[in-house]
Amino acid sequence: MTPPMPLLQAARDWLADDPDPATRAELAELIARVEEGVDAEQARADLADRFAGMLQFGTAGLRGELGAGPNRMNRAVVIRAAAGLAAWVRAHDGGGVVVGFDARRNSAVFAADTCAVMEAAGVEAMVLPRPLPTPVLAFAVRHLGADAGVMVTASHNPPNDNGYKVYVGDGSQIAPPVDTEIAAQIAAVTRVAGVPRADDGWVTMDDALVEAYLDRAVGVLDPSGPRDLAVVYTPLHGVGRDLLLAAFTRAGFPAPSVVPEQGEPDPAFPTVAFPNPEEPGALDAALARADAEGAHLVIANDPDADRCAVAVPDRDGTWRMLTGDEVGVLLGAHLIARGARGTFANSIVSSTLLGKVARAAGVEHVETLTGFKWITRAPGLRYGYEEALGYCCDPEAVKDKDGVTAALLVAELAASLQAREATLLDRLNDLAREHGVHLTSQVSVRVEDVARIGEVMARLRTHPPTRLADVAVVGVDDLLAPGGPLPPTDGLRFRLDGQARVIVRPSGTEPKVKCYLEVVQPVTDEDVEGARAVGGRRMQALKDQMSLLLT
Repeated sequence: MTPPMPLLQAARDWLADDPDPATRAELAELIARVEEGVDAEQARADLADRFAGMLQFGTAGLRGELGAGPNRMNRAVVIRAAAGLAAWVRAHDGGGVVVGFDARRNSAVFAADTCAVMEAAGVEAMVLPRPLPTPVLAFAVRHLGADAGVMVTASHNPPNDNGYKVYVGDGSQIAPPVDTEIAAQIAAVTRVAGVPRADDGWVTMDDALVEAYLDRAVGVLDPSGPRDLAVVYTPLHGVGRDLLLAAFTRAGFPAPSVVPEQGEPDPAFPTVAFPNPEEPGALDAALARADAEGAHLVIANDPDADRCAVAVPDRDGTWRMLTGDEVGVLLGAHLIARGARGTFANSIVSSTLLGKVARAAGVEHVETLTGFKWITRAPGLRYGYEEALGYCCDPEAVKDKDGVTAALLVAELAASLQAREATLLDRLNDLAREHGVHLTSQVSVRVEDVARIGEVMARLRTHPPTRLADVAVVGVDDLLAPGGPLPPTDGLRFRLDGQARVIVRPSGTEPKVKCYLEVVQPVTDEDVEGARAVGGRRMQALKDQMSLLLT
């Protein structure tokens, strides 16, 4: 069966306008296979997917698989995005955009295209000197007084993905209505051939910018604190290594021991199935090295080093990965203990423990919607985190999550505890004795048909459960309803008797329904482990129930 002519014609039109020889060849071969009947069914489906629509620009910018066509990441899509962003900057009387890039495939090419488009449009372009972590770009926007920023990265996505992350002039990620304004400008760009691109003229930054970032990152620490700490570190084949090593050395810590097979930037991510420190097995090499070296701590960044993962030795000699909520409250409590004031914030799907710690200290605390585009907009923010390993430790400098500065603060806290013959786990137990054991977990259900997500959410709204895991539901909050404390978002929060909570929402990036669970178990007679065991059983029952409810 021959595919509809409009699909083939759309592919030919795109091919004629594509400025990249590599993706032109890729698309030409696919068109030929369809026309000539070579693996025609597979080729037809591939072509239809590539032309299912334009890769959507939203509050995360662009992110998708590399390849030819409008529904992929490629030079044609990036040039359109850059032209739309340039038009938005000019419409807001701006004149400067700073561009960063990581070591993924085509990141440097996409950064150069962006600079070329900006300069031709009369917008000053400044590009970072080499592949660097995302927090350096977020820092640069504020430090240089730019009107916007672009970071070419797909963070911890699979190897064949890339992305285009946009920041506004205060160094924060774009949020409504700016995202829709920029998207409208992008949509107005009909042909890449009509987008002027300069051959040169943009400024390549020097290492003075990196030095300024390092000075600021190290400046968050107590200069008189202990520094005796043996750390094993992995950048997971990303761009964090050199910056993190420089930061630790500048701060006076011993240089971390880097996992050698994961130390160099490599867009293929050859030693991990998925380059995300949260994924099972991603830190196996780091944990094995830590065992062999008798390290005190394992620290990992994701490939663009805006997230930070931590593992510690448990009492039985094994290694325990701390959750994002555990690291989040440890850092928040550490800053509060050091006298930090201002607003402490976390996303609504994160643990409620930081709020209790903050209130006990007389410090302002707020919950926000998921994502740092919301966390960093909390008025008077001093510190913010979300459970997905993201921590904003110095919002005056980096108004986004920063895995390097977070790693420094984790090391400072671990070293100070070690000097008192205590550990991060001991500190967590202290917080549990005061506020209860707070256990958090997730349930995710992937769907084949995205329409199923809407059906699940509608069913839960229409017929909300009255009991979950044999515990009464004492309240239901529809997060989509207007007039609440947060901007409306598609989600439901179920409050359970006995200090438990369930939040259900669609994933913002994948065809999944996601469920965020928290169980709080009071500690009696100083028995933290006993409380943790009871809470664990409650959590497992709740996870089992929600897995059934969401299918």
